[in-house]
Amino acid sequence: MRVHRTAIVEDGVTIGAHTAIWDNVHIRVGAQLGHDCIVGEKTYIGTGVRIGNFVKINAFVYICTGVEIEDGAMVSAGVIFTNDRFPRAMADDFSTLRSSEADERTLSTIVRRGATLGAGAIIGPGIEVGAFSMVGMGSVVTRSVAPYHLVCGNPARLAGCVCACGQLLHRFDAERRTRWRGSCAVCGRAFETVGPLVQELAPNI
Repeated sequence: MRVHRTAIVEDGVTIGAHTAIWDNVHIRVGAQLGHDCIVGEKTYIGTGVRIGNFVKINAFVYICTGVEIEDGAMVSAGVIFTNDRFPRAMADDFSTLRSSEADERTLSTIVRRGATLGAGAIIGPGIEVGAFSMVGMGSVVTRSVAPYHLVCGNPARLAGCVCACGQLLHRFDAERRTRWRGSCAVCGRAFETVGPLVQELAPNI
């Protein structure tokens, strides 16, 4: 484990072996980071956030309370997570600031194994980003993303499907999707689309 001298790591944080925390990172109380991760400079990780193993988080990322990131995911520079669909600064009685701690309005978001969030993406609250899916840079994700799907734009819309290795497999749109079956040009994995799902096929032996 390597923690830069300018990083702020609060009490109760768990950091796995061989994980590197770079300069001016702030990790709040109770956060959990697995082994062999990288957290880039000036990133914020909120209270109780859970991060798996082999996760790469670039610089200037904001990860709020309620977020879980599974093994092998990539969070590119400038990604912002959110956890409240209707945020307000003041409490309901309008006499005090609302607490920054999690409450009944805090929604959970999960980034599944191997997914990639492109630079500058904004992830809405209560979202599931499916395994090995890919969110294009600058996208605003307002609804969950299925495994192996590629989404782009504001709001993010379905653009195609990607392989576990990251290669674009096939382009389609949500309105005129047709059944597709094929293999990755890079790694050879085979896939097919079945309705809204993208499934990896067992290798021929």
